[in-house]
Amino acid sequence: MLIFSKTSTSRLQYICKFIFGEQLGICFGLTIDSEEFKKHEGPKINYSDIEIEGDAFRLKNHDLLFEKNIKSQATDCFETNGYKAFFKTIDSNFDFDILAASFYLMSRYEEYLPHEKDMYGRYAHENAIAYKEDFLSKPVINTWITDFAIALKQKFPSLAIKTPVFKFTPSYDIDIAWSYKNKGLLRNVGGFFKSPSLNRLRVLTGMKKDPYDCYDFLNELHTKCRLEPVYFFLVATSRSEYDKNISPYDHSMWQLIKQHAKKYRIGLHPSWKSSEKHSLLAKEKKILETAGNVPVTRSRQHYINLTIPETYERLIDTGIADDYSMGYGSINGFRASVAATFSWYNLKTEKATGLRVHPFCFMDANSFYEQKQDSSDSFNELIRYYSECKEMKAELITIFHNNFLGTDPIFAGWRALYVNFISQLQQ
Repeated sequence: MLIFSKTSTSRLQYICKFIFGEQLGICFGLTIDSEEFKKHEGPKINYSDIEIEGDAFRLKNHDLLFEKNIKSQATDCFETNGYKAFFKTIDSNFDFDILAASFYLMSRYEEYLPHEKDMYGRYAHENAIAYKEDFLSKPVINTWITDFAIALKQKFPSLAIKTPVFKFTPSYDIDIAWSYKNKGLLRNVGGFFKSPSLNRLRVLTGMKKDPYDCYDFLNELHTKCRLEPVYFFLVATSRSEYDKNISPYDHSMWQLIKQHAKKYRIGLHPSWKSSEKHSLLAKEKKILETAGNVPVTRSRQHYINLTIPETYERLIDTGIADDYSMGYGSINGFRASVAATFSWYNLKTEKATGLRVHPFCFMDANSFYEQKQDSSDSFNELIRYYSECKEMKAELITIFHNNFLGTDPIFAGWRALYVNFISQLQQ
């Protein structure tokens, strides 16, 4: 397929590679030569407002992909074919500029603009167009691309378009590996006097399993259902308000990491403090690599403490190739409005990077702490995301924490929720 535009930019090249190359499996080329475009006999798209003779798919462009600055954009939404869209087009074969709209959402353009922060200093989801226009719970870019493929196929019946495949990737954040075990005498004595508990005594005397210890349960589930999870370990070397895991130098923690690295993919869960003291990021990565005896190229921000572009720039500098932080730590949904991995585009430098972004849409902590749901409501929400992703043949990435899947009464019902959910996927 040949695509004509008045000029070629890195923004245009980036989004065409994602939509045509990665999602639709279409071999494409870009040209600014109208004569070359006229002579092309195969499928072609005129991505401009220039009238060119020939049987081309017309898609009038928005200016966004041809700009080199960052400024407020008019993103007036409208309803088309049962979903929301923006950057409306006139006299085109498609109702809106899918290239510019997808780029706006995937690049997180709005997060570069002045915005309100939440209580943790993160980008507040209330700022986002997906939240304001009520499509945060849907991977609308996947829906757009599906409709776009249908329109292209109608115009060019011989055009070969690949069919995507649904994929489920379970992931786990190990923020606090054990509730009582392996925390040392002082922390346990202090914890007991602060909140006396027979359970603590039973765990410490070996009479009962630690309530956060769900590792055997998960291992059996993964083996039985042939799942390929990713575990993210918090390996902060000092405790703080938000970094409360056991020291990575503790033998039990070291062994836990080592055991999981032998069988599963593992990644770094950068400490909260590493966002303030940047040298800690490389140190924590090295600790995890040494404990697991594997290279570590995956990461997910603790508390989803993600600031674009600074966080991603630091991760790239530290050797991280895959980040799993694209979602909110305050509400479930699709932060980038897409359920597929994609390379990160840095608007500050106007360059596509080698960092792959793996968006998640559901996190247990969001449901429990932020959305105040019980396990039944959370299950229904999770099934909705599953249904959306399965219908779009997209990728569903979930986040669960070991404490939710253990036996702590506070999280009663969550282990059963997870087993039920996984059983739904097997049908």
